[in-house]
Amino acid sequence: MTNEKLLLVDGMALLFRSFYQTAPSGRFMFNEQGVPTNAVHGLIRHLFAAADRIRPTHITVCWDMGKNTFRTDMFDSYKAHRPAPPAELVPQFSLAQEATAAFSLLNAGVKNFEADDCIGTISKWTRGIETYILTGDRDLLQLLNGHNYVWLLQTGYGNWKSYDAALFREEYGIEPEQFHYVKALMGDAADGYPGVKGIGEKTAVKLIREFGTTDGVLEGIEKLTPSVQKKLREGEEMLRMSEKLAQIHYDVPLEWSMEQAKYTGAADRAVSFIEANGMKGLAKFARHTGYIEVDPFGFD
Repeated sequence: MTNEKLLLVDGMALLFRSFYQTAPSGRFMFNEQGVPTNAVHGLIRHLFAAADRIRPTHITVCWDMGKNTFRTDMFDSYKAHRPAPPAELVPQFSLAQEATAAFSLLNAGVKNFEADDCIGTISKWTRGIETYILTGDRDLLQLLNGHNYVWLLQTGYGNWKSYDAALFREEYGIEPEQFHYVKALMGDAADGYPGVKGIGEKTAVKLIREFGTTDGVLEGIEKLTPSVQKKLREGEEMLRMSEKLAQIHYDVPLEWSMEQAKYTGAADRAVSFIEANGMKGLAKFARHTGYIEVDPFGFD
């Protein structure tokens, strides 16, 4: 293990979470160009609140690069049920990447893949480096191991549930790399794939504890109750598909290196971004965390 620490950020998860935290109150905030900034403001606050605790030497923010991915190619209904993003959020997608770049953070994303896959790929490239994954998505728990940690966003800034592999084993009784088998069995309503109809998380975890994999479950099907056997036989085709959808891929053709991801501190560019977008609150937040090196003069 080196002295380096890498923070991998699920940019879209933080952006959506930040938007909906403030949207009910109508606190969108607008810059001089009339673009809402509430989600971007929250994204930066979430990110640097975590960085202030972790003190990473390297940071990368990973993004979804469009609606269509290899998963939508495999399964038309994947995420298809999700409503279109609110009009106030749409222009913040590009503004968010401008913001992270202005704060000297490396952005990463590849068309046809999700941010989860980019995070998974990078985490496989950096074995031996202490790596923290900041997200709101439990799917990323499958990446936990001896050097990967997952921080799941909770309500409010600076609140996370911090997972290591030991905590995951204690809660689920399986290995992190088996988690996608659980998701394949139980499905994911948010992502729009059903898994095996009638099998929930509790049963799915129990089955994987006993049989290890979805193949093991199907091979041992005669040991199960008639009701579960029936569900599995009727849902086997969707189970196979759901497993492919649930598993994070580690072969994204990313152009990424530790050198590119090295965090050098945010100064002049961050100040310019704050000024251009009327985000004086971020300057105050920066001074509080001490992790963002912005010039405090001129900001009240």
